[in-house]
Amino acid sequence: MKTDSLFYHIFQQFPFVFFALLGIPADATNQYQFTSQEVKQLAFRLDGLFLPIVADSQLPFYIVEVQFQPDPNLYYRLFSELFIYLKQYQPPHPWQLVVIYPNRQTERENNLHFQQMLALPNITRIYLDELSPPATASLPIKLLRLIIEPENTAPDLARELARQAEREIANAAVKKSLIELLETIIVYKLPQKSREEIAAMFELSDLKKTRFYQDVFAEGQAEGKTEAQAEAQAGAKQREKVSILRMVSLGLSTEQIATVLDLSVAEVEATIAQAEQT
Repeated sequence: MKTDSLFYHIFQQFPFVFFALLGIPADATNQYQFTSQEVKQLAFRLDGLFLPIVADSQLPFYIVEVQFQPDPNLYYRLFSELFIYLKQYQPPHPWQLVVIYPNRQTERENNLHFQQMLALPNITRIYLDELSPPATASLPIKLLRLIIEPENTAPDLARELARQAEREIANAAVKKSLIELLETIIVYKLPQKSREEIAAMFELSDLKKTRFYQDVFAEGQAEGKTEAQAEAQAGAKQREKVSILRMVSLGLSTEQIATVLDLSVAEVEATIAQAEQT
């Protein structure tokens, strides 16, 4: 799963996380819709766009860019997209541009052309490694820090987040979705971990109710059953297929899926190809 896709998935499902980054109360999420928008000239697409859904001309719209690789052309593209978008759509709201980096070393400022632009109050640059440390950070900030957390400490932070979600989130559906997201991030960060190791990281009462656990880590115990061997093998194969397709929908690569399910890359690719033909 590409890192920017992971962020946009988070913002789509939990928009309050984006506003927490900007220090804006979570209530603001009721005033916005997260979407993407095509900018027709040169086939630009604004992949992250928070548009106001209430009639308030004072509310800004937010263009969001996640950049985890150094790119000396980034600001040329971003400002081109911004001004073409303004020309094409002429939105009745002021604009804000938010760029999210893992650290300052990733950014390529190009002060010759963009120093004054980057100093505008309309532009916010966020460096994830400079956010509040986990000990004092809020739940949304911890969630984003998990993406850049070192592999050796990521499981501990994920467990802490899962416990915090159980304590702080009253809505059962939101809590379940957030725990599933934590599982997805851990699989993305630690593809070498076995199913049993990842499952052991989340010893929560509600874990076995989550879609991810049921699809990927379903125990499938056959105790007390006397199914024929061929039928049992067919069922296992079907469960394996469901697991692979679910992980594809979550954005994992064939290599990551193969590692998690203890399969070869060729087996994973064959299952995906077969599913696409049916």
